[in-house]
Amino acid sequence: MSTRGSSFPHANVLVLGLDSVQALLPSTLISQADFLLLNHRVEDAAELADQQRKSLQSMMIMDPHELNELHYIYQRIGLQCLTETLFEDAGKHLFEGELDPRILISYYPDLCSSLFDDLSSVDVFAGVSEHLPPEESIEEIIATNLVRNYSPHLSPNTREAPVTVELRDVLIITARDMLEHFLRKWRTKAKLEGPERLANAPEVRMAVDTVLAKLLVAHDKLEELNIVIDEPNFIYLPEVEAILQASHQYHVLCKLYWQRGEHQRLLETWSKLVDGEWVDAKVQDPLSSMVALLSDRRDPKLTQQWGIWMTKRDPERALKVILLLTSTAAGKRKAEDDRILLQQLRDVNPSAGAQFLEHLVLQRRSIDTELHMQLAVVYVEQLLSCLADESISKLWRAKAASYASNRSDTSFLSYFASTTPDSESKRTRLKTALFLQGSTLYSPQPIRDRLAEYEKILRFEVAIVDGKLGQHRSALTSLVHELHDTTSAEIYCTLGGEIVPAKMAQSLGERFGLQPWASLLAPPANTKGKVGAVPMSRIATVDSGLKKSLIGVLLEVYMSGGSVLPSTAERTARFLNAQAMNLDVFDVISLIPPDWPIHTLSTFVARSLRRTLHARHEGQIVKAISAGQNLAVAESTWLVQREQGAIIEEAVEGNDDEVGDGEKLDEKGIAISYDEKAVMLQQDVEPVLPEAQTTHGERHAKEAVPPNPPYPDSEAEVGT
Repeated sequence: MSTRGSSFPHANVLVLGLDSVQALLPSTLISQADFLLLNHRVEDAAELADQQRKSLQSMMIMDPHELNELHYIYQRIGLQCLTETLFEDAGKHLFEGELDPRILISYYPDLCSSLFDDLSSVDVFAGVSEHLPPEESIEEIIATNLVRNYSPHLSPNTREAPVTVELRDVLIITARDMLEHFLRKWRTKAKLEGPERLANAPEVRMAVDTVLAKLLVAHDKLEELNIVIDEPNFIYLPEVEAILQASHQYHVLCKLYWQRGEHQRLLETWSKLVDGEWVDAKVQDPLSSMVALLSDRRDPKLTQQWGIWMTKRDPERALKVILLLTSTAAGKRKAEDDRILLQQLRDVNPSAGAQFLEHLVLQRRSIDTELHMQLAVVYVEQLLSCLADESISKLWRAKAASYASNRSDTSFLSYFASTTPDSESKRTRLKTALFLQGSTLYSPQPIRDRLAEYEKILRFEVAIVDGKLGQHRSALTSLVHELHDTTSAEIYCTLGGEIVPAKMAQSLGERFGLQPWASLLAPPANTKGKVGAVPMSRIATVDSGLKKSLIGVLLEVYMSGGSVLPSTAERTARFLNAQAMNLDVFDVISLIPPDWPIHTLSTFVARSLRRTLHARHEGQIVKAISAGQNLAVAESTWLVQREQGAIIEEAVEGNDDEVGDGEKLDEKGIAISYDEKAVMLQQDVEPVLPEAQTTHGERHAKEAVPPNPPYPDSEAEVGT
């Protein structure tokens, strides 16, 4: 504790001697107050201080020295009253003397606790520090005063006598009320004074606000406490946590946690209120508050911890919080983090885990094959759980039978979606079909094995998986002869092994709110440019060889069932006419069952012959046009080549120096060539062709014609 000295008194009369100077000093304000207090004339000292205060307030500018003297006197008076247990007067005079609140608070050890351990940084007047009560607490000050005033007049002693016990309790209450009033005024003063004044020193504000909050809680003054909390405050949170919890003021505790940014503790408090471990009617809907905080903060650690916790209480809202985090922080999260979170969700709530898995695959567009396989298994298990319900199983069997008995140009999936009442099981089957068709990252064989038991009901889904496995004949046979879905079979050939076209998927997505699943095959029209809208299973073009191969397989499947299903012949005829460009007439004729009527193929054969004849004639015309163009080009370039001095190698017959194909060698063994231009320059006459030279027309055809690919001799090789 540091001390401050008082100013010296001023002398107005000086007496000069031969060897000295004497001053006539007036009685100072401090000396007068000390004298009055020494004689226990507290009221007179207080009146003296009040007169001096009024005098200073009447001045335009206060003398700092005189103001310090006044503060000194008020502090002395207040401490005197405190010692004599005149607590109300003590608080008033100590406030007027601007005593550091920490000095007064230090006499309440149960309130200051560990708020501060020493007062080395507190300024106090030297004369004031000498008169500080030597006791360590208000209780000891009261006990000392009782002993001084009543001992030994009360029996058995002042500590146990009923009268003094009651008086002690009253004095303790009065002392605490005095401290509360003192701190209130000090806090109000801090709002009015500048930041450089003592009232606004951070350590002073912390001590005042913290102890005042404790007193308000203890005195059950909750409205005043809420006012203090709602205003800017310096409450030291570790000091008030325990008392707020003990008094069940959890709403105040939540406010303080929010103000201090203690989000972890705030969530812990709300969680206890949600579970009923703590009860506070003033905290309304703590679970919604948790959702709002996690959504606003988007802290990965907090969201993962409390999102998992919330999944047990409110899976829907908890999952929204988790999905919001993973969507906004997608670029910062590792795949391993998502797997860990997925497993934690599954352990707590399998349904929430499945929804999060859907989010990773359908929204985040994860290319993790393990996640795709897990989601495929989830959908298949959901599909099979629907079939466990006898009513659903019967309905789906009836739909398959109804579709097979009615000739329709729509696929079975469209028929099922249009005619089946809307239900969760219907949506499950549509989602499963779209995912099995759209995803290319799951392993189809385990899925095929799992569906084998229910193949008669789930032929459409089995055909999708067979297409993934490359078992085209099996898939097409099932579609044509079992499900009677020739539309899907022909789509299968057109798309190279896929049954659900993009347009159908988009239509189902829009009608039944299945856009995330439909987008695996084709992006919705209204989500162009959005992340996750790129289809996963579409390819640029279908390989022509694969397409022709699948058409041939489908034709064989059609032919194999012709004698059993009379309607297949008509369907096959339409198919042949539609795919005639991709079929060879001889291959088709070899597959026709003997009992089929000839008119079934008449159109296909006639169109094939007409197409073949047309191609042959067209090839002949193109060949003739090309030959004429070649001759025209040769004629126009012959003179140019001559003028450019082209070197023409000529063959000379009957010479021993001939090698190879008849070329003549010079003395160095190099073939002799004729430079026609050089000869023309020397003779300046029209060049004479050598005897061995070919004719003019033949040379044009041999040398002047630029290289061109040979034209086909047969029409089968001519492209149209």
